[in-house]
Amino acid sequence: MVENYFKLFELPQGFAIDAGALETRWRQMAARVHPDRFATAAPAERRVAMQWASTINEGHRILKSPLLRARYLCEQAGCDLQTESNTRMDGAFLMRQMEWREALDEARDSEDPARFEQLGNDIAQARTELETTVEALIDGQHDFPAAAEKVREWMFIEKLAAEVQQARHALADRQH
Repeated sequence: MVENYFKLFELPQGFAIDAGALETRWRQMAARVHPDRFATAAPAERRVAMQWASTINEGHRILKSPLLRARYLCEQAGCDLQTESNTRMDGAFLMRQMEWREALDEARDSEDPARFEQLGNDIAQARTELETTVEALIDGQHDFPAAAEKVREWMFIEKLAAEVQQARHALADRQH
């Protein structure tokens, strides 16, 4: 149905995007294929409108998220992230990963909200650094294999951030 989400939304293909333009185009396009507009249409027309609505929403979801956008750009450039099979990562990142895991275990054991806060801040800083690096690799250097490696690291960070958040909520629930 769609060759490329950037073309669909009439945006230049790159990591840095105009978020306002994306939102505007998404709203315009979603309004054109909204199911209410096709309520009295033939079943085939309704089905096509539904497919377009699904494609538009999926494209919006991917382009709106910096991580998903980076992954999409790498895949569009022919870099398969092989997220299930390729777990190879930079040694320094693996060390940080182990430190974060230990810090999460210690925060859980101590039940100290400040430890969760500190770990969350460390992870947020790492996320920001990775986003900046990925933008430079994609938009500046067009080095998609290197960007794909950083995207895999970023995916780990997002997963860890979710675990920290879950542990933080579990602690808050126990304390109330």
